[in-house]
Amino acid sequence: MPDHDRRKPDEPSTRTGEPSTQADEPSTRTGEPSTQAGEPSTQAGEPSTQAGEPSTQADVPSTRTGEPSMTTIGTPRLDLVPLRVEHAEEMAAVLAAPELHAFTGGAPLGPEELRARYERLVAGPPGWRNWVIRLRAEDRLVGYVQATIEGRTAEIAWVIGLPWQGRRLASEAAGALAGLLETQAIDTIVAHIHPDHAASAAVARSAGLRPTGQWHDGELRWERTLGDR
Repeated sequence: MPDHDRRKPDEPSTRTGEPSTQADEPSTRTGEPSTQAGEPSTQAGEPSTQAGEPSTQADVPSTRTGEPSMTTIGTPRLDLVPLRVEHAEEMAAVLAAPELHAFTGGAPLGPEELRARYERLVAGPPGWRNWVIRLRAEDRLVGYVQATIEGRTAEIAWVIGLPWQGRRLASEAAGALAGLLETQAIDTIVAHIHPDHAASAAVARSAGLRPTGQWHDGELRWERTLGDR
């Protein structure tokens, strides 16, 4: 899974890693893995998939609307809220389970470390797009999603904290992000998922992505083409 780190020097990478016993709420990596929102990403329980390192390029022209807009995205149960540095303290608790790093390596970050990471993400190139996930019924953050835009390709990633896995929240959040990208100047949505991360694979499939048979750093590339819609 993507990770702004993977493509960005000091941010984690997005592989799928939230470990979870259920196959339908993966996390496409991060443990702080993703190079974007800096949280664990696709680990087995609620996958997180991120899209590589954001590109520094300016808007990509198209008949669609341009770069994904950083506004709040609502779903039946969730609000995907644009990442702010102030989210670090609450998110450090959400991402504190070591299990979230099962597929990505590393260890959870403390509030100050996560704050420093979020400062880098918020100040990053326009192609780095990060949202934290708020569960409306509990009025609390439960994970994050991210998209790294390079040209007309978006690599996505998602992570749900361990206590909230198993409720299909990752599928709901990743689907909402993919829906937003459908309206943008994007032709392809990508995610990289560990072959043993069944939960993350289920989330990717629910968002319309399919395995390609291509591998990168031990992860399988999943793709969805939007250009033919």
